[in-house]
Amino acid sequence: MATEADILSRIEAEGVNFLRLQFTDILGNVKNVSIPAHQAPKAFNEGIFFDGSSIEGFVRIQESDMRLEPDPETFTLLPWRSRRGDGTVSARLICNVIHTGTGEPFVGDPRFLLQEAVRKAAELGFEMKAGPEPEFFVFERDEEGRATTITHDSGGYFDLAPLDLAQEIRAEIIYTLEAMGFEVEASHHEVAPGQHEIDFKYDDALKTADNIVTFRTVVRAIAELHGVHATFMPKPISGINGSGMHTHISLFKDGKNVFHDEDDEFNLSPTAYQFLAGILEHAPAITAICNPTVNSYKRLVPGYEAPIYVAWSDVNRSALVRKPAARGPQASRIELRSPDPTCNPYLALAVMLTAGLDGIERELEAPAPVRENIYEFTEEDRISRGIETLPPTLGRAIEALKNDEVVLGALGPHVGEKYIQAKTIEYREYLASVSEWELERYLEAF
Repeated sequence: MATEADILSRIEAEGVNFLRLQFTDILGNVKNVSIPAHQAPKAFNEGIFFDGSSIEGFVRIQESDMRLEPDPETFTLLPWRSRRGDGTVSARLICNVIHTGTGEPFVGDPRFLLQEAVRKAAELGFEMKAGPEPEFFVFERDEEGRATTITHDSGGYFDLAPLDLAQEIRAEIIYTLEAMGFEVEASHHEVAPGQHEIDFKYDDALKTADNIVTFRTVVRAIAELHGVHATFMPKPISGINGSGMHTHISLFKDGKNVFHDEDDEFNLSPTAYQFLAGILEHAPAITAICNPTVNSYKRLVPGYEAPIYVAWSDVNRSALVRKPAARGPQASRIELRSPDPTCNPYLALAVMLTAGLDGIERELEAPAPVRENIYEFTEEDRISRGIETLPPTLGRAIEALKNDEVVLGALGPHVGEKYIQAKTIEYREYLASVSEWELERYLEAF
């Protein structure tokens, strides 16, 4: 475990000039304040104060004072910031948000909510491991430097150059991530033109959420250095595949993967089946968090490898949850295929964990796996098999969230209220901008 003294020594040894203290609002947007490195002792001992009323979903103006408390475990250099040629070296610390009135962690801090979910899992003896697969698009910029929807290349799944023109960009992203402590497992061109995926090794839930936030920052920054624009928007172009963030999940106890059972057909334990059942039961409400934008639901439509059916399988990618092939007992896991990379990773992992634990505590029974292509099922087929669909719009997902006490409980009353309010406004603004005919045509896909 890194300590304040460790970080102060590193700051001096690395010649760090500036520290970026980061946190996220409830929508997952990264916020930061930059301080001179010589202010690091003050940041650790007293915290850095800021106006919480100016942050989305935090507090009212009459209770606005908040304090940032750096987490020493999250210290890392920002390699691209240190290549400015003027000798400036910058580093980053992710912070917990403290309410100055009580001195307690702020209940509206998404990172705190994930820490609470992790703590509750620990009370049951479990530690959650998560491995995300974030996808993103790379687009050209116009002559004035503005982002376009012209894809950077015309490559497809696993293509090489010259079809894949972003190999150097991905390579530099990987070098940067590795310099920041990531263990990158794979990278490749995805199915759609201009679409890419970089996978990094699974870790505990909090570290994984921190890594997702860092990953998005690095991808955008390196793309900018190459004169292109990277976006995590789920469906920036109609008619081609969208970007998801398939998330692999397992639970460990005393260093052992409790999802594994050597004698089961799918090598899944009763605990894994109960966790899976919890995910499926709460899937509609989870969708409101893991697919948080109007654009998210343009990805979640039939025909583009995006899951919309609440079912599970081993090899079938038309199901919401998949049991991937695993190399050994420690690798047994389930894969939730619905999340997209615009979600707030702290809230997303918190609701996944909470839903799964609810399945374990209630000893829910998972349905039988669906090994056929659900996209080819008729409506009667799906009804007879009890297969429901995810909410087709952000509005319906928010309604599902309102009616799910378990998932709302993971958010807490403060974030639950603020999140629903923000997303309801977003959806109403969307409805005001589209015709009734366009909306009906979209819903007919279901």
